[in-house]
Amino acid sequence: NQLPCLLFFILLVIGQPAKSKRPKEPGENKIKPVNKKLKPKTPKMKERESADSSLKSQSILTQVMDKGRFQKLAATLSLSAGQSIELRCKGSNVTWNYPSYLDTFKDSRLSIKQLDKYSQLILSNSTAADTGEYSCWLQLCNGNKCRKDETKTGSTYIFFTDKEELFVPTPSYFEIVYLNPDRPAVIPCRVTTPSAKVTLHREFPAEEIETDGTDIIYDVKKGFVYQHPTSDHKGIVYCKAESQGAPQISIKYHLLYVEVPKGPPSTTIAASSNRAEVSDSIHVICTVLGEPDVDVNFRWQYPGQESERPVIIQNFWRLIDRGTGHTTRISKSVLLVEDFEARDAGNYICRAQNLQGETTVATKVELN
Repeated sequence: NQLPCLLFFILLVIGQPAKSKRPKEPGENKIKPVNKKLKPKTPKMKERESADSSLKSQSILTQVMDKGRFQKLAATLSLSAGQSIELRCKGSNVTWNYPSYLDTFKDSRLSIKQLDKYSQLILSNSTAADTGEYSCWLQLCNGNKCRKDETKTGSTYIFFTDKEELFVPTPSYFEIVYLNPDRPAVIPCRVTTPSAKVTLHREFPAEEIETDGTDIIYDVKKGFVYQHPTSDHKGIVYCKAESQGAPQISIKYHLLYVEVPKGPPSTTIAASSNRAEVSDSIHVICTVLGEPDVDVNFRWQYPGQESERPVIIQNFWRLIDRGTGHTTRISKSVLLVEDFEARDAGNYICRAQNLQGETTVATKVELN
């Protein structure tokens, strides 16, 4: 009699879950409906977070289209030469950057206005020469000190295409490119049509220079880039471009190899004479040897300076060939004292400064 009772008890326990599948009474289980409402909230919160993060990385630069529409700008934009363009940059204190060509000639076609909530850049009657990068950023200022807000910037490279001008025009017909062994060199034959096929050529011996994509690459926004310049690359080169028509030739580029030690200016000073008679004319020369593309600033200190003694100071520079393909820039500052007087006797000090530092040299001129 105990066995049937045990089996009945087991069946009763095993069958218990089946009874839980009965329909629930309204309001019997209030936890599940709450869970249903919470589940969709989680992805919504994630979506909102991702939207906020994308806003931080969004460009503040837009293009104004017809009928008041706005368009976000991609990394590059192609427009036909002759078209006008209006760009807007969000912010109350905006700084713009655009091709220096427009600044060089104080071009009236370019207009920039800062309004309450945005800055407006308008370029009318565009030309092939206007091809280049257009960017803006928000300035954060504290008193007189301002810095760039890296989180609020915008940039686009605009091609103003022109079938007659495949290469972006330049003010000159011949340019010098310095080849430094410690940094890439750029032959800036940029095109107005991004799809144009561009090749690099040497003038003598006449040949096409292979672009291997490693040591020499072509960047449509820069030109040909020599990643590791050597003296073998020196010479005269030009670029050729083709796009649905006859090929066009760029200006010529003279590649000069440079090898000058880095650092403050290598400076010397010398006077035409270290002893002078009254009424003599004396000139003191301050000379610097350096890199061809590095400017040097000169400052003088001389005996008659405090008494405002009139002197003549002339600065000039030229390139010299040191042989074996090396080119150096020689910069000079000449101080001329006419009608030498007793107050002109003393130390003549020259300070030469470049980006790496300053060098001070001096020489003494005495009165006989």
